Amino acid sequence: QVQLVESGGGLVQAGGSLRLSCTASASIFSRNAMAWHRQAPGKQRELVARITKGGMTNYADSVKGRFTISRDNAKNTVYLQMNSLKPEDTAVYYCAVEDRLVVNLYNYWGQGTQVTVSS
Repeated sequence: QVQLVESGGGLVQAGGSLRLSCTASASIFSRNAMAWHRQAPGKQRELVARITKGGMTNYADSVKGRFTISRDNAKNTVYLQMNSLKPEDTAVYYCAVEDRLVVNLYNYWGQGTQVTVSS
């Protein structure tokens, strides 16, 4: 059973920072790419940032230069450092595990953590 446990969401003023964490089962963490997605009210879920098992990263255009994804394989944890937050970053953020064979196919999801940015 794959489990993903997220933490770090909350309420922050515009311009502030938050750091999200997601700890995964050891059996899958070291072999798979990981990603953060988000879903705002009334909108579709979107990919925010992705990191391969080797550490290569890619970001949505809307967060480039503000968000940083990283992973600590020793701790089976992936992070999302969010700086210069904007009200439009308000959403539920989900950690996900990518399929080993199919890029952008996510097989396992965390429960989500709410991020609210006030103006």
